[in-house]
Amino acid sequence: MKYKLLFSIVFAGLSGLVSSQTSSAPEIEAWVTKPDRSALFEKMSEKITFSANGRGRGNTIVIDDNHTMQTIDGFGFALTGGSAELMMKMSSAARQYLITDLFSRTDNHIGVSYIRLTIGSSDLNSFVYSYNDLKEGETDFDLEKFDLGQDKKDVIPVMKEILKIAPEIKILASPWSPPTWMKTNGKVKAGSLKPECYDVYSRYFVRYVREMAKEGIRIDAITVQNEPLNANNTPSMRMSAAEQTDFIKKYLGPALEKAGLKTKIILFDHNLDRPDYPLTVLNDPEAARYVDGSGFHHYGGEMDAMTIMHNAHPEKNLYFTEQMVVEKPGSPSIDIAFQVKRLIIGATCNWSRNVILWNFAADPLNDPHTNDGGCSMCQGAVTIDKDLAGKNIAYYVVAHASKFVIPGSVRIATTQTGDMAVNLTTDEERREVVRVATMHNNEVLPNVAFRTPEGKIVLVVANDSFNTSSFSIRYGGMAANIRLDPGSVGTYVWQKL
Repeated sequence: MKYKLLFSIVFAGLSGLVSSQTSSAPEIEAWVTKPDRSALFEKMSEKITFSANGRGRGNTIVIDDNHTMQTIDGFGFALTGGSAELMMKMSSAARQYLITDLFSRTDNHIGVSYIRLTIGSSDLNSFVYSYNDLKEGETDFDLEKFDLGQDKKDVIPVMKEILKIAPEIKILASPWSPPTWMKTNGKVKAGSLKPECYDVYSRYFVRYVREMAKEGIRIDAITVQNEPLNANNTPSMRMSAAEQTDFIKKYLGPALEKAGLKTKIILFDHNLDRPDYPLTVLNDPEAARYVDGSGFHHYGGEMDAMTIMHNAHPEKNLYFTEQMVVEKPGSPSIDIAFQVKRLIIGATCNWSRNVILWNFAADPLNDPHTNDGGCSMCQGAVTIDKDLAGKNIAYYVVAHASKFVIPGSVRIATTQTGDMAVNLTTDEERREVVRVATMHNNEVLPNVAFRTPEGKIVLVVANDSFNTSSFSIRYGGMAANIRLDPGSVGTYVWQKL
């Protein structure tokens, strides 16, 4: 709080001392989505320039790029087996057009920089499979029958095409269930991992990472179990915090280390209402030494649970690994401000290094998905209908960050709700006296800002108000006035001073 108060005073005090010449003032590039769909992540033609002697209009967002927080790994989607299946049914030209639009950063493409894969099938597959499916009663503790199988037909070919355009893309992989012969109930749904299978399952992860590497696909990180407290999906598996702790410290961590793999371990991978789970694992020093950080979804709880995690274990990273975002097909409006405020701004302002939405693609009926626990309402970021690909709300939510906030960017300080602001005014009777007034910024628009490796500042603002139509940006002693309609989202990009 003291830091925020200080830099507010500095900016307010310097604004009148900076040269009035604006020839060197950076020009702001604005990309906007409006709730009536009249602009969908569209570059605005209006020129916006900082002014050294400009006066702010509306609430002010002060940018301080000297105060940095976490590094950003990227923004993107889950490439489920179902998504890849649909994409492989497209013509080569249509698929290439779609992949270029999503993963290239040139022209109007959105530069997706993070992918989540599923280890085996998820509930958004046509059918359930693992990489070691056996007949009932059989086991394979030496993993002699391990085979990437179905992934070779869809996920791997699609990933290879993506990597041609985005070779540095980060890839996270998550399992929904191990092979059924490793589970207590012998079924794809629910059950737990047999204690006698902890070792072989850890080697299953190692084989997956190595086999994908042979295909040219580097897995940067794995989560131990998707939604370990949810046994309602097909496939799924329960895994308690105690079980995950034991599995990581005695089996998975040592197995990856012995194999010489640098793949990160991300624990939990479930809702924000249960920070006790990852805290339990991290409070075990033997398990914690193998863990890079914790992953969260937002189907329950509040985003500030990640800040609680950061405060408890600042040495560990945080990741936002899943959230479904849907809209009614053909809707004349788009609720973009709420979702960007919640996910892009909310997750990164609470220390997440990434934002991954669920999922990449589905057909017009939200297929494919499994029976008895598959998600029938999981709309993709794009809807694929043969060779046509329609863009949905999740596409635009991610676009507002992914195109400009490239991997290696760092979050920087901005004015947030509740921060102290300072006004400097001249005394009415004694003009040589400057009066100071402080107040809480309770009406500043939700926002987050980043400094990129290319030396640019990127500010994302969500106007979730009903009547505020303008705000100002103050940066380097200069000010710029911005018009942003209620319900709209703007991404503002300019060259760092």
